[in-house]
Amino acid sequence: MPEKGDIIVFEYPEDPSIDFIKRVVATEGDTVEIISKKLYVNDKLVEGEEYAVYKSSEIIPGKFSHRDNLEKIRVPENKFFVMGDNRDNSHDSRFWGFVDLKAVKGEAFIIYWSWNKDKFGVRWNRIGILLI
Repeated sequence: MPEKGDIIVFEYPEDPSIDFIKRVVATEGDTVEIISKKLYVNDKLVEGEEYAVYKSSEIIPGKFSHRDNLEKIRVPENKFFVMGDNRDNSHDSRFWGFVDLKAVKGEAFIIYWSWNKDKFGVRWNRIGILLI
């Protein structure tokens, strides 16, 4: 059973034929809230996420997007709330909701491919990095 902090591979909720990979930030029964890019799980600020990257100083109001501000929600039974580590540029549970336990294929353990679409090139320095 995946736990907070695990990086999981799962069927993309908007197209189950595609595998997606994200980090579990909350599990069933937890509450999740985002206030000005700060993640709160069970009303406690999540700190020490050295892997979480924020590249933009802009904070988008919640009425326009859930990227930076998300009202408190509770994670249902057998579901997970996941987020990408590149928090300003990740399509994740903030936008399409929870990941169902049945959709989880496993835990990621190594970066086997890394592509920089902006520079149209392989990020060789990331390939082979262990995630565990």
